[in-house]
Amino acid sequence: MSELAAIRTERLEKKYMVGGREIRAVDGVDLAVEHGEFVSIMGPSGSGKSTLMHLMGCLDRQTGGRILIEGVDTLSLSERQLDELRLRRMGFVFQTFNLLPTLTAIENVLLPMDLAGVPRESAELRAHELLAMVDLGERLQHVPTKLSVGERQRVGIARALANDPSFVLADEPTGNLDSTTAGGIVKILARLNVEMGKTIVLVTHNPEVASAARRILRLRDGKLFER
Repeated sequence: MSELAAIRTERLEKKYMVGGREIRAVDGVDLAVEHGEFVSIMGPSGSGKSTLMHLMGCLDRQTGGRILIEGVDTLSLSERQLDELRLRRMGFVFQTFNLLPTLTAIENVLLPMDLAGVPRESAELRAHELLAMVDLGERLQHVPTKLSVGERQRVGIARALANDPSFVLADEPTGNLDSTTAGGIVKILARLNVEMGKTIVLVTHNPEVASAARRILRLRDGKLFER
C-alpha cells in the first residue's frame, strides 16, 4: 500500500457496546485507495459499510487502528484541522441528500465555498458551472422541496465538488432513487473520475451501482474482502 495513498487505513476498528455486548462495526480493515481510483464497497445493511465511510471521511473517530489522508495520520489532527480537511479536501454525497431546506439549489452549492472564504464572485461562477454540469442550470433558484429526488442528489453532487476536493465519498447515493435515476447519478460519478480525475469511494448494497467502479470490495460483519 502506498504511504501517500489518497486514503489508507491500517487495522481500522470501530467498536460499540450494545446491551453489554461488544459490536465490531469495523473490524481490522486494511485498505488503500490510490489517487484517481474509483472504488466501490459493497455490503448488506448492517455490514458496517456506512460506519467505514464515516471513519474514512473523518466524520467519526475510530476506536483502534489508523486512518491516513494523503499520508497524514488523522489522530494527529485537532477537531479544527479535521474540519478544514473535510471542507477543502473531501466531498460528501449522502443517501438523504442533506441539503438545507430553506436554501435554493445554488445557495446550497455556495455554502461550502462561503465557509472556505472563496470570494463571492468566483464562488457564484463556480456554482453556476457545477449546476450546469449536472444539468440543473435551469433550476438554480429552486428549494429542495421543488426538486425531484434525482435533482436533489445532483445538487448534492455539485455541492460536494464546490471546493474542488481531492476525493469524493458517496454513501448509498442511489439508495432513495429509482433505477433509471440511479443510473444517471452513477454516470455522473464515473465522469468525475474519468474526466476530472476525482478519487471516488462509493458505498452501496446494489451490485449494478457497484459495477461502475474499477475496483469492488465487499464488507461483511465489519471485515473487508477483495471481490
